[in-house]
Amino acid sequence: MAQKGFIEPGEKPRRFYETVAVAEAADGWQVLLDGRPPRSSRGAALRTPTRDLAELAAAEWEAQVQHVDLAAMHATRLVFTALEAIPPARESVADQIVQYAGNDLLCYPAENPAGLCARQAAAWGPVLTRARDELGVALVTSGGILHRDQPVHALEAVRRQALSADDFTLSGLAFGAPLFGSAVLTLGLWRGWFGGEEAYALSRLDEAWQEEQWGIDEEAAERTARLRGEARMLEAWFRSLGAPPVSPA
Repeated sequence: MAQKGFIEPGEKPRRFYETVAVAEAADGWQVLLDGRPPRSSRGAALRTPTRDLAELAAAEWEAQVQHVDLAAMHATRLVFTALEAIPPARESVADQIVQYAGNDLLCYPAENPAGLCARQAAAWGPVLTRARDELGVALVTSGGILHRDQPVHALEAVRRQALSADDFTLSGLAFGAPLFGSAVLTLGLWRGWFGGEEAYALSRLDEAWQEEQWGIDEEAAERTARLRGEARMLEAWFRSLGAPPVSPA
């Protein structure tokens, strides 16, 4: 068992606190458990730049019942990531987001059936157009699964977007890209083009089509519900950090 207030990754200790609160600190806001901030295994106290973000994390701690399941506390984990992992690795984190742009889900629409193709074109086309016009992210599409290299200028635009973000926002971008399989959807969620549930729905048009044809598998439905919840959390994460900066040229 870790020391009180310290949580090791993968560990599920019994809930060791009674009260959860949010309080202003010298460098932002912090979550308090029985008057003390929870800390990562490296010793970082749970603090955030905004009250809204602290309340988002505090709600996760309040929701724990008998045990503390840190693996399911995505906002808390993202805070610790932003505090400890992002600052010394901003360039490499931006590289990871660029890699998702290089194989972005929205750039590989289905070739059949016609109904799915039409649905993807109607839903994904406007998002790609907006990414090009507003962010300078001019990605090209390729039908089917064969990889197509993206223009260097488009990938550099994604990099600029990522590096323009503060550490907490960059932590969210790094979480969203694999969640959606799309850097474009993640950037769009950050920019407020759509909400988390819509972003997730856009990322799973193929799966939704298959469910309409063949029905919904119980295990797949549970996974969908879990990921949809993560998408809602990510929307709240970005909104709690305030409006994004003006897009870099």
